[in-house]
Amino acid sequence: MAQCVTALRLSCIGVGPMLEIVYQDEHYVAVNKPSGLLVHRSFLDKHETQFAMQMLRDQLGQHVFPVHRLDRPTSGVLLFALSSEAARDMNQVFIDGTVQKRYLALVRGFAPADVYVDKPLKEQLDKIADKFADQDKAPQEAQTQFNCLHQATLNIPLGKYPSIRYSLVECFPKTGRKHQIRRHLNHLNHPIIGDVNHGDNKQNHFFQDHFGIRRLMLFATELKFLHPYSQQPITIRASLGEGMLNLCKQLGWPDTEKDYQ
Repeated sequence: MAQCVTALRLSCIGVGPMLEIVYQDEHYVAVNKPSGLLVHRSFLDKHETQFAMQMLRDQLGQHVFPVHRLDRPTSGVLLFALSSEAARDMNQVFIDGTVQKRYLALVRGFAPADVYVDKPLKEQLDKIADKFADQDKAPQEAQTQFNCLHQATLNIPLGKYPSIRYSLVECFPKTGRKHQIRRHLNHLNHPIIGDVNHGDNKQNHFFQDHFGIRRLMLFATELKFLHPYSQQPITIRASLGEGMLNLCKQLGWPDTEKDYQ
């Protein structure tokens, strides 16, 4: 039956890079996807040579089927099915809206203690991939719950401000629109650090120079659902990693994985 695999950094001499498996049973497997790794091949990124789906296929020695996606710069829980039938059944669970996703985001400014954003989002189309898509499609409903966990101030001037403020925000998207969390946080005037599309470039450059971290500070930390076959509740968690925990320590926040579960 299902087994929750202790988070391990796997390596194997003579074999390509291995992904951290955080859950596996006879139907599904989940990994902790690193930031910057594509889920699968895309003609929009023709020069990339590594993809989560192919890496996991080679690691397990069998085909895998993605049942949801994470943006390339987002790290965290990424779920695959081990058969097309299992993929179909898990896809239905996502369609039914019964999957709970939890993210953590490091954002600019002092975010409110809790806020529910109900703001429709117009679909973001790619000029190449979506060339023939409906360009006038109406905005789609989108809702996200945000809870502020921690706040920090750096007494360093930036632009017209004498200090810099950050918040760590817990995010629960109720719908699954493209860049939903990133766009909703930007709507609140609390863009995610490292977001080059919807963020604050001055903050992004400062963050890179001051902390040496060059990534989108968005982490898919948890996935909860009822297993399609056993009907048992499943909780899959992905670690934040040493880099993020070290940053939390520098900002005066708790710095162990258990503090963020």
